[in-house]
Amino acid sequence: MSEAKGTAAGGHHAGGLPLSEARRRILDEVAPLIGQERVALGNALGRVLAENIHAPLDVPGADNAAMDGYAVRSVDVPGEGAVPLREVGCVLAGQARQQPLAAGECVRIMTGAPVPPGADAVVMQEQVERMEGAEVVVPGPVAAGTNIRRAGEDLAAGSVALGAGRRLRPQEVGVLGSLGCVEVAVHRRPVVAFLSTGDELCAPGQTPGPGQIHDSNRHLIGAALRRLGVEALDAGVIGDDVGALKAALSELGCYADAVITTGGVSVGEADTVKDAVDCAGDVAFWRVAVRPGRPLAFGRVGQSVFFGLPGNPVSAAATFYQLVQPALRRLMGEAGTLQPVQLPVIAAERLRKRPGRTEFQRGILEPGADGAVQVRSTGAQGSGMLTSLVHADCLIVLEAERGDVAAGETVQVQPLEGLQR
Repeated sequence: MSEAKGTAAGGHHAGGLPLSEARRRILDEVAPLIGQERVALGNALGRVLAENIHAPLDVPGADNAAMDGYAVRSVDVPGEGAVPLREVGCVLAGQARQQPLAAGECVRIMTGAPVPPGADAVVMQEQVERMEGAEVVVPGPVAAGTNIRRAGEDLAAGSVALGAGRRLRPQEVGVLGSLGCVEVAVHRRPVVAFLSTGDELCAPGQTPGPGQIHDSNRHLIGAALRRLGVEALDAGVIGDDVGALKAALSELGCYADAVITTGGVSVGEADTVKDAVDCAGDVAFWRVAVRPGRPLAFGRVGQSVFFGLPGNPVSAAATFYQLVQPALRRLMGEAGTLQPVQLPVIAAERLRKRPGRTEFQRGILEPGADGAVQVRSTGAQGSGMLTSLVHADCLIVLEAERGDVAAGETVQVQPLEGLQR
């Protein structure tokens, strides 16, 4: 860690580290895990490639028809006007015609079928007129290359089809399939342990006693981890007991790659996480200048990267997506930009904000009267109101120095589907 153990209030930033600095410092402390495995293509979705994939062959493997129609020689249809050609066969997808086309001939061809020798264009079937017998009337002119997909135009043999560090989405899995891959080498999945803290939490199925609530954070963070594709380890709930929490963190730090807690990182008498981590490991900083979610502890316990998230559920979600998820993606071996994608849109209404902290308000995207995308708030923005995230499809990102936003001003948004990988 770059700071001494137990540094208060995030170093020299009494109000918390700026978001960009907190993210940078976290990513500077995290490196891709050592170790990889080979998995079957059917199990590769969501994994991160550990090696470059080179195309062993051209894709497509031969010039082929981009649509149903007639394969012709462009020299036979050089100018304006219709030209009669003689149909001499039919080529279906999965078949190939070896005999070259002669002058004045054409071949019926289906989408994906290899273009026969001599043909250099395909005319859409809707554009031709079939006459009696084998005569087909083709309107001209027809340019060479019309409606033909060239061999290797998608991937050339020997080229890098997919680079190491790429997360495999359905489209990447499809490319691997097109290359005939049976299995691929991927980075091993991080083991991420997560737990909730607090005497006020009661287990699912139990009736909350006076002052108690059901634990939502453990289910929220656990679901986010599983969706991300790590090996999520539910470590349960630990009460406000520094000794018990220290023991749990020390044990988890022996085998987990990352440990996440929620709750217990503020400055109240029962906020125990920072004290426990100070005993079991190392706290680098514990405040970030964001709203919701300023109290956030980052450090290490044993061999594990440690994140102590706030107890309010929206704060826990916001800090997870802004700071924890990028770090876990790096642990997983993912390359490239790890920051959440932001898009500029128009504010449909006034948004209230005080300068000082980067703020994440929950928003709803919709088309404006002119068709341009705009965003409005989901309403009340309390950090304990998890339904504000349920109703949202984006986070509205308001910069630290910004104050109130007037309707019609441009704001940045992070689509939730982009965050929830």
